[in-house]
Amino acid sequence: MLNTLSEQQQLNTVADFVRYGASQFNQAQLYFGHGTDNAWDEAKVLVMFALALPENLFEKISQCCLVDHEKTNVLSLLNTRIEQALPAAYLTNVANFAQLPFYVDERVLVPRSPIGEYIEKSFEPYIAQEKPPKRILDLCTGSGCIAIACAHYFPEAEVDALDLSIDALNVAQINIENHGMLERVFPIQSDVFSEIATQSYDLIVTNPPYVDQEDVDSLPNEFLHEPEMGLGSGHDGLDITRKILAQSATHLNENGILICEVGNSQVHIESVYPEVPFTWLTFERGGHGVFLLTKAQLEQHQIIFDQRVNA
Repeated sequence: MLNTLSEQQQLNTVADFVRYGASQFNQAQLYFGHGTDNAWDEAKVLVMFALALPENLFEKISQCCLVDHEKTNVLSLLNTRIEQALPAAYLTNVANFAQLPFYVDERVLVPRSPIGEYIEKSFEPYIAQEKPPKRILDLCTGSGCIAIACAHYFPEAEVDALDLSIDALNVAQINIENHGMLERVFPIQSDVFSEIATQSYDLIVTNPPYVDQEDVDSLPNEFLHEPEMGLGSGHDGLDITRKILAQSATHLNENGILICEVGNSQVHIESVYPEVPFTWLTFERGGHGVFLLTKAQLEQHQIIFDQRVNA
C-alpha cells in the first residue's frame, strides 16, 4: 500500500481509491466470492463503507475528493483486506442476501447461496403462488439469512431456523431482531432434525456444510476466517446431506418439498444416488449444485437413503 504522504496525495477522488484498491487486490491475488466476484466491486464496497456512505451513491460521488483523514481511513481498511485476507463482509459486518441486508461476523459463513434468487421469486415455478407455504424450515441456518428471507417473501409463513452452533444462532438472533421477525422466525439449536422430532413443514430449505475434504484442503485464505463446521462435511462433503435425505420425508407435509444446496459436491451426490431423480435448479445470476425433491420422491427412495446414510 502507499508508504508516503506524497504518494497518498496522488489519490484524490473516490474513484481514484477504488481503482487503486482494485489494483492492489489483484496484485495480492486475493480471492473474491463472499458477496463480490471481482477486485473492483470489492474495493468499491470497502471504500464506500470507510466513507460511511451507501454503495449505491458511488456513481454520483465518484469524482468527489477525499480529505486527509478520509484517505487514511480508506487506505487502512484496504490494507487490512490485503494483510489479513478477510472477506469484505467481515470488515463491514454487512452482507446482502435476497435483496436484504444481514449482520455477519466470523461466527457464521458469509451469505452467498444462489438459493436467494429463488426465494426472491417465491420459488416459482415449484411452489404454486395460490398456495404458499405456511410452515418453513431453514436447516443449518447460520446467520439466519435464508429463514428471514423466506419469512420476508412469504409473509404468512412461520419459519424455524435450526443450527447446531450456538454462536451461529446468536448471530441469527441479531438478524431476526433487526428485521422485526421475532414473532415469525424461531432459532432452535438442533443437530439436523434432533430437536424437532414431531414437527413437519411445507418447505424445507437447507444450505448445509458440503465441501469435500479435497476442496477443504485447498481453500483460499479468505475461507479460513469462516467457521470450519459450516464448510466441510466428510470426505465427499455429504455426511450431513445423507442425514437430511434420510430424515426429510418425515418432516414434510403432503406435497411438501426439500430444497438443498450441495455445491461442487453435486458430482458426489449423483454418484452416491444414481437412482434418485434430483431436480437441479438453474440460476440466472450464477450458481449450481442445488437440488429439489418432493416428499413423494423422498418416500419412494427412502430405503436407499436409509441404507446409505452412513456410507
